[in-house]
Amino acid sequence: MPVKSETPPPNGLPYALGAYLTWGFVPVYFKLLSHVPPVEIVAQRILWSIPLLLVIMAFRSQLADYAAIFRNRALLRNLIASAVLIAVNWVIYIWAVSTDHILAASLGYYLNPLVNVLLGRMFLGERLRPMQLVAVAVAALGVAILIGDALDTLWVSVSLALSFGVYGLIRKITPVGSVPGLAVETTLLAPVSLAAALWFASQGTGGFGDDWHTSGLLILAGAITAIPLLLFATAARRMSYASLGFVQYLAPSIAFLLGVFVYHEPLSTTKLACFILIWISIAIFCVDAVRTYRAGRA
Repeated sequence: MPVKSETPPPNGLPYALGAYLTWGFVPVYFKLLSHVPPVEIVAQRILWSIPLLLVIMAFRSQLADYAAIFRNRALLRNLIASAVLIAVNWVIYIWAVSTDHILAASLGYYLNPLVNVLLGRMFLGERLRPMQLVAVAVAALGVAILIGDALDTLWVSVSLALSFGVYGLIRKITPVGSVPGLAVETTLLAPVSLAAALWFASQGTGGFGDDWHTSGLLILAGAITAIPLLLFATAARRMSYASLGFVQYLAPSIAFLLGVFVYHEPLSTTKLACFILIWISIAIFCVDAVRTYRAGRA
C-alpha cells in the first residue's frame, strides 16, 4: 500500500511580505499626494475603503458578521474607540510623510512592538521576560537621546507608536474579525469623513476632483487600506507570530531607507544613535521571541 504524503502546512510568508512591502513603500504613494491636506486624504481613504471592504466581506460571507457588530453595544463601544485611534494614527502618519518626517514615522513603527509589550504588561497581566525588559530599557534610552536634539519630531514617533499600540490592544480584546472590524470602524468614521471631504471641496482646498491624477490616487487609497490588511490577516493564520515578528520590521526599515536615500531627510548623529539603540533593542526582542518560540515547541 502506498504511503500517503503529508500535506505541507500553508506558507504565510508570501502574504506577510506582500503586506509589509506595501506598508513599507506607502510613503511613496502619500508623497504623490503631498499637495492634499492630510485630513482630506484620510477622509477619502475611509470613504473609498468602505465599498471595497463590503465587496470583500460579501466574497468571504462575512456580511452577517459585519451587521451583527452594530447590534452588540459592547463590541460597538470598543470599535468606536479603535476607530478614533486609527484615524488619529493615519492623520499623523500622512502628515509626517508629506512634511518630510519619514524618519520620525519609521521610528514610531520600530517602537510599536515594544509599546505592545508594555501595554500587555499593564492591561493584560502579561509578564515581561528579562530580555524583554532589557529591550524596552535600551529603546527608552534611544528615545531619551532624541529629547535633547529632535524634540520637535519626537511627538510624531511616540504618537504613532502609542496610538497604534492602544489600537492593537483594543482590537486584541474585541472578538471581531479583522475585515468586519475594519469595515465597522470605517463605517463609523464615514459621516465625519464625508463632512470633511465636503468642507474641503467647498473651500477649494481639497484634492478630489481637481484633476484625474489626484482623484485616482485618492480613490486608490481604499485599496491601499484594505489589501495589505487582508494579506496580513492571511499571513497571521498561516505562520507563527515569532516568524511574523521578524517580517514586521520590513516596513519601517524600507521607510527609513526611503527617508535617507530617496527623500534625503537629514540624519543627525543624535538621530542615528537613537536608531542604532532601537535596532539593538529589536535584535534583543527578536532573539527572545525565537528562544521562547523554540522552547514552546520543544
